[in-house]
Amino acid sequence: MRHWTQLGEAAIPGTGRSLTLHRDKDDFYIRLTGGGELMSTRKHGSEDALGRLPCKRLRRPDGARVLIGGLGMGFTLAAALDEVGNNAEVTVAELIPEVVEWNRGPLGEFSGRPLDDARTRVFIGDVATLLASKPDHFDVIALDVDNGPEGFTNASNDWLYGLPGITAAAQALRPGGVLAYWSAGPDRVFPTRLRKCGFRVEEVTVRAHGKKGARHIIWLASQS
Repeated sequence: MRHWTQLGEAAIPGTGRSLTLHRDKDDFYIRLTGGGELMSTRKHGSEDALGRLPCKRLRRPDGARVLIGGLGMGFTLAAALDEVGNNAEVTVAELIPEVVEWNRGPLGEFSGRPLDDARTRVFIGDVATLLASKPDHFDVIALDVDNGPEGFTNASNDWLYGLPGITAAAQALRPGGVLAYWSAGPDRVFPTRLRKCGFRVEEVTVRAHGKKGARHIIWLASQS
């Protein structure tokens, strides 16, 4: 039987739900109140891939500008930093301030403390705000703000996965930029939306833990 120690709780803005941070003997876990486990320090293969795969497509990684929507446990941010150069700038947008604080605490040891990297910028707020205010600015935008195209933790996240949100993301990209989305599972409709907005779409299946664990989806959308 797993023995949990709850270390923190944070309200999800605009909902009546909360995130809770737990620890057992070896790992940390973020859970949704009234739901299940959202992420852990033990299984983060697809979070790594979300940061790594789009950044590997960068034409000029040294001076790249990257936006990550959703800090989570810091693994996507860390993977992106590993792929870009010393003059790059990686902005992570996180809606919940407590999640940032958890990553600055002992949770950060598991991802290598990417928030301490000089190339990292932290924006506490809705990633949609940055998409709307930074036209033609980013070379990569990687979004992991919910469980996928249908909002699970926050129904307002649906906007990001609809045509208005995809259009806003497209406008925030520089020419030749790459847009990446994480999802807990496949979705037949979402890739069609991306193509309607002028993207070429590749769907990549990634395991949560090495060659084991759940199969998650990453959509890589390149401008045609």
